[in-house]
Amino acid sequence: MTADPDISRHDAAPLVRGVLALELSDDSVPTRDAVGQQAAGALATRLGRDLGVLVPGVRDLDLVFAAAHFDPAELLRPGWPMHRRLEELRARAPQAGQGPRIIAFGADDKGETPLPFRADRALAGGRLRVLPYLFVGEAAATEAVSAHMESMLLDLGMVQADTALQAQDAFGARIEHARYLTLHDLLAMTALQYRNQGLAPLWDVLETALLAPADEIWLDAPPEPLLRHAQGEVRMALLGPDDWRRRCAPGEQDEGRLAHGLAMHEARQRQFAAVLQAHGVPVEFVHVTPGQDPRTALA
Repeated sequence: MTADPDISRHDAAPLVRGVLALELSDDSVPTRDAVGQQAAGALATRLGRDLGVLVPGVRDLDLVFAAAHFDPAELLRPGWPMHRRLEELRARAPQAGQGPRIIAFGADDKGETPLPFRADRALAGGRLRVLPYLFVGEAAATEAVSAHMESMLLDLGMVQADTALQAQDAFGARIEHARYLTLHDLLAMTALQYRNQGLAPLWDVLETALLAPADEIWLDAPPEPLLRHAQGEVRMALLGPDDWRRRCAPGEQDEGRLAHGLAMHEARQRQFAAVLQAHGVPVEFVHVTPGQDPRTALA
């Protein structure tokens, strides 16, 4: 992970991307993925109040909020599509009078939420659920708020008790901790989590896919899977047993250990692919011809 990834460096206009992060109790499963429009507006108002106390400058900016919860991977995707959609909807929202607006989106009268504010059921079940918000306004004011939030929100961004209780009631889940984060904070927390889960070798590839999707980067560190990210997708080499042995287990003679090692390698490939795909990064498995240089096959 780079020392200070700048997730806003390609923005046409300054904005502040963030999340309301809800850490659920161990045995709690939310009964609702999203709340209705009235409850969404009420929760957004509380969010604006809380953050207005922490960072007074946000009161001069538009607040846009989706009252639906997601796995963090659904927000940490190339181009930040969830937040981009919030900005698109803000641009289309009517201006009622002067001054900053609070614009909230929730479920319709039938309980349905429009895409992309519909969580992926395959990614449900994690203890951390996140709700996206966005602050946008005059350039200098927005940049000042962004700098302030990046410097202090991770340490001081605890949600007020009444806001946490409102979220708990709204989604039908027991919430252990609730805090405000910038998207940069969420990215840094995810990097740490993945490293603790043994996914450090993959992180540089994933970070490149998120922050610089047009760039090329390789993971070429046996016995890890060989993969290449370029032009917004990852290509992963599928090696036959002999080629895998030459690359990852040279000198090993025990057939049982070789079979176990190959099975573990294939499981690692599936794990890497699942993480990348959860973050919206396409993965193509490339069968390498026996004896071929696998880097050539991925080029």
